[in-house]
Amino acid sequence: MHDLSAFPITRKWPARHPDILQLYSLPTPNGVKVSIMLEETGLPYEPHLVRFDANDQMSPEFLSLNPNNKIPAILDPNGPDGKPLALFESGAILVYLASKTGQLLPTDTAARFETLQWLMFQMGGIGPMFGQVGFFHKFAGKDYEDKRPRDRYVAEAKRLLNVVNGRLKGRAWLMGDEYTIADIASFPWINNLVGFYGAGELVEFDSFTEVKRVLEVFKARPAVQRGLGIPKRDPA
Repeated sequence: MHDLSAFPITRKWPARHPDILQLYSLPTPNGVKVSIMLEETGLPYEPHLVRFDANDQMSPEFLSLNPNNKIPAILDPNGPDGKPLALFESGAILVYLASKTGQLLPTDTAARFETLQWLMFQMGGIGPMFGQVGFFHKFAGKDYEDKRPRDRYVAEAKRLLNVVNGRLKGRAWLMGDEYTIADIASFPWINNLVGFYGAGELVEFDSFTEVKRVLEVFKARPAVQRGLGIPKRDPA
């Protein structure tokens, strides 16, 4: 039995199963990257809901694990050299889990770095830009009379979708026939853009036929369907 008492986060979210990986998250595009990855790999884990409406992410316990107060974060009792490892940043967590399990990241050196290239493309472009579209289309920014900020991010979202669309021509996934962490990072954001944000028409999503094709295949994966709802939100 592992003792995780040295990690303050376990005081707010006690580990019922301290021998397996602990996930602290919320089913947002960044959060479900990790839950989908865990479901795809079959690695045992225990999810904990970090409620933004209760400012859980600003609690001292959460900040002790992630000083950047963002989800997701993990605590792996079985980290390198058998020692517990705490990690935040979804991209870093995906790389760690791929390395830990030997799954969803090519072992060939060139293909590995090419995959990481597309992972960084999502983290530096798709995530931030799509998030801004959501702010200006669905949330508080939609009330701004000046639509130039919204239109700036819509144009950038369309540009990024066009990059992905071109990459997917003749390919099943971003890396070809092999499904990788690059797909797990990218498609939750694309799904959120046209789903939760309701911005499909705004960004002319139907014109990106390759992206649309692969998104449907992604959403049909059983692990993705499970991961999109983890951690479960509290009942309304």
